[in-house]
Amino acid sequence: MALRIFGDSISGNCLKVKWVADFLGISYVWTETSVLNGQTRTPEFLALNPAGQAPLIILEDGRPLAQSNAIITYLAQGSELIPADAYDRARMLEWMFWEQYSHEPYVAVARFQMHYLGKTREDLDEKLLVRGAAALKRLDDGLAASPFLVGDRVSLADVALVAYTRVAHEGGFDLSDYPAVKAWVARVEAALGIA
Repeated sequence: MALRIFGDSISGNCLKVKWVADFLGISYVWTETSVLNGQTRTPEFLALNPAGQAPLIILEDGRPLAQSNAIITYLAQGSELIPADAYDRARMLEWMFWEQYSHEPYVAVARFQMHYLGKTREDLDEKLLVRGAAALKRLDDGLAASPFLVGDRVSLADVALVAYTRVAHEGGFDLSDYPAVKAWVARVEAALGIA
C-alpha cells in the first residue's frame, strides 16, 4: 500500500507535506480533501482523524498521522531537511513550534478570511493584522544573519514557515516591508523546486 496523503491544495499546512514528499522523492497517493466543503468532517474522515483536520497521512502499514509539522518530521527522518547537529535540529524545531503558535494563527487566518471568505482588510480583527505583522518582522529579523532559518541549508523550519509566508499578500501583508523575508521566500522556493 502506498503512502496516502489527505490534503487540501489551498492549505499551506497540507502543501508542506506535499513539498517534503516531492523533495525527498517519496511516492504517495494524494486525496484532495476540501476543508471548505466539509470533507474533513465526514464520518469516514473522522474515523481516520478524530480532530477533523487536514493534512493527514496514512502510512504504508495503515497507521494514520496528523498535524503538518509532525508529518513532515516523520517523512524527513534521516534526510538533509533535518540538521545533523543537535543544536541546529533544536533550532529547527524552535522555529516550527513558533510557526504554529505565533505565525500561522495570524498570517494564515488573515489570508483565509480575505482570500477565501471574501472579507476586506478593514473587516479583519485588528489583532490578526498586528500579530501577523509582528510575526513577519520576527521572521525578517531571524533571517538577517543567514540565508535560511537554520544556517546555510534549507530545513523543515523553512518548509514550515514558507507555506503561508509566500502567500501572505493574500492576507493583506506586503512582503516588500520585509526584504529579508522576501528574498528568503525565493531561495526556499528554488531549493524545494516549488513555484
